[in-house]
Amino acid sequence: MMKVRPQRRTTLSVVAAAGVLAGLVAFAAPGGAFAATVKAVGTGTVKTGGTPLNMRSTASSAGTRVGTVKSGGTVAIVCQVTGENVRGTVRTTRAWDRLTNGSYVSDGYVVRGSFRIPACAPALTVAQPPATSGPWMLPVAARLVSAFHTAERPNHDGIDLGATRNTPIQAAAAGTVIRVVCNVSTNNCDVDGNRTLSGCGWYAEIQHTDGFLTRYCHMVRRPSVTVGQVVTKGQVIGYVGTSGSSSGPHLHFEVHSAAPATRANALNPIPFLRARGVIVT
Repeated sequence: MMKVRPQRRTTLSVVAAAGVLAGLVAFAAPGGAFAATVKAVGTGTVKTGGTPLNMRSTASSAGTRVGTVKSGGTVAIVCQVTGENVRGTVRTTRAWDRLTNGSYVSDGYVVRGSFRIPACAPALTVAQPPATSGPWMLPVAARLVSAFHTAERPNHDGIDLGATRNTPIQAAAAGTVIRVVCNVSTNNCDVDGNRTLSGCGWYAEIQHTDGFLTRYCHMVRRPSVTVGQVVTKGQVIGYVGTSGSSSGPHLHFEVHSAAPATRANALNPIPFLRARGVIVT
């Protein structure tokens, strides 16, 4: 996440689920693990007979629909998992393709070459602390993919947690929402961003009762909360996306010692949370 530019609100538009194009490099890695970049092992063409193919959050038609790909569209495949058996227009199979945006589509509807598709690695999860364990928690159950003020990113004023698109973002602690902003150099946060842009896309800030401030960036759409709203620990305030300066879906999370949030008062969230019984891995 690059330096926040002067805030400017944009008109909210319908958020279209992003199609997965050939060669797309996204943040999501096989099976729920995350890395800075993940490349497709190959591409395929969707063949449904006319209706769009649903992208699912899991390898099942019961999974949450997170987008669609039109018949004839291209998907970029990272790996495969075994899931619900599907009789598709191309083949009958239990194989589901994991795409570079972290979603799944049934391989029964994908025409592709003979390239080898590896099995997805087992899912890695981070357990949330019980609601009674303390006043603070992780805002998303995801692994650390980029740390605070690294040698490569000395101006990275927070940490990146590799959650998939549309993962609910929860308030890390109780407080009051003090900012809901679209911040990107194009002034449009309702589309996927990229690393050539500046700004952290749709974001929200919460002022907590102990004086600290937290910021949540790159949301997929306008935050679910409004300025002045009082929120509780664990309350959903928005959903993970990749708006603004972002290479793929993740949550950029900042902690500041006071408001307004500045680089000078940015705190490393890892030791901050550790001191409050929350471990980031």
